[in-house]
Amino acid sequence: MSASRNTLVIAPHADDETLGMGATIAKKIAAGENVTVAIMTGHGEQEHPLWKPELWESLRAETAKAIVHLGNPNLEFCELPGVCLSEHPNYDINMAVAGLVERLNPQELYLPYYHDLHHDHRELAHAGLVASRAYLHSSQSLELVAMYETPTETHLMPAAIQNPFVPNLYENVTGHLHSKLAAWAEYASQQHQGFSPRSPDAIKASATLRGSEIGVEAAEAFVAIRWVRN
Repeated sequence: MSASRNTLVIAPHADDETLGMGATIAKKIAAGENVTVAIMTGHGEQEHPLWKPELWESLRAETAKAIVHLGNPNLEFCELPGVCLSEHPNYDINMAVAGLVERLNPQELYLPYYHDLHHDHRELAHAGLVASRAYLHSSQSLELVAMYETPTETHLMPAAIQNPFVPNLYENVTGHLHSKLAAWAEYASQQHQGFSPRSPDAIKASATLRGSEIGVEAAEAFVAIRWVRN
């Protein structure tokens, strides 16, 4: 891959970038690619109905530590109100994502899965699809648009209700899983005790499972929405 290749990762919340594709980010950085992680939600411009600004500041401090383990991708924080996007103006969400695509001119765009349980994930996936419409001049550079799986949201939506996550694109992350686990360890406030999809053991097991599907030690899986081969 060219060192000038640009990747944009849309993360609804701080930690989604690591849970969803942390090892892929680390692999891309190691290969000399330019990766930007955009954490789309935070306290918001108005008073948040649930949490004080200090909570968001603490979580973002964890993110700053976590991405060091992923190779220090570019990090941007946006101020869409977290857990409130189902009530937030759609045009504002669309503009936030479209503005990033237009400014960063990425070749690869990664989004949360459209049918995740969390409304924030779904709203931002929709905004990503709006911003990446192939006929738009601002998205002409896009060669790959793909959706990643987030263990605490993607597989909580019952398959009988929405389309389940069925990957058609895999990234061999053998040799980079340790970076993902080290990054996840920095999210002390987001750890779950016991048998949880957020546990290090579960994250490692998921990578092993996805790896077994393509015959490698560890992998991360995606649903490719558009893939242009030049």
